[in-house]
Amino acid sequence: MNTRPKEMNFEKALAELEQIVNKLEKGGLALNESLALFEKGIKLTRFLRSELDKAEKKIEILLRDEKGELQARDFIPEELNASSLEEDGEEEEDEEES
Repeated sequence: MNTRPKEMNFEKALAELEQIVNKLEKGGLALNESLALFEKGIKLTRFLRSELDKAEKKIEILLRDEKGELQARDFIPEELNASSLEEDGEEEEDEEES
């Protein structure tokens, strides 16, 4: 658990955080050990949040149009089929007509 942030990547940090959560949920640890694990978990959580923020900023850059304006787009999971996409389009058209 003494991995430095420079050596850390998102997947390793997430796996380590999951291990810490499992240990804490299991219980039976000394108070000092629990506090040390909790502190490490907080550091990992901050690292993960930072990595997610960086990824979000990269996505925003990629979604900018030729004028540099951010084009907001809804996230649509791949599991959605074409019919549900068509229904969403019909609802939007109805709202625009009102």
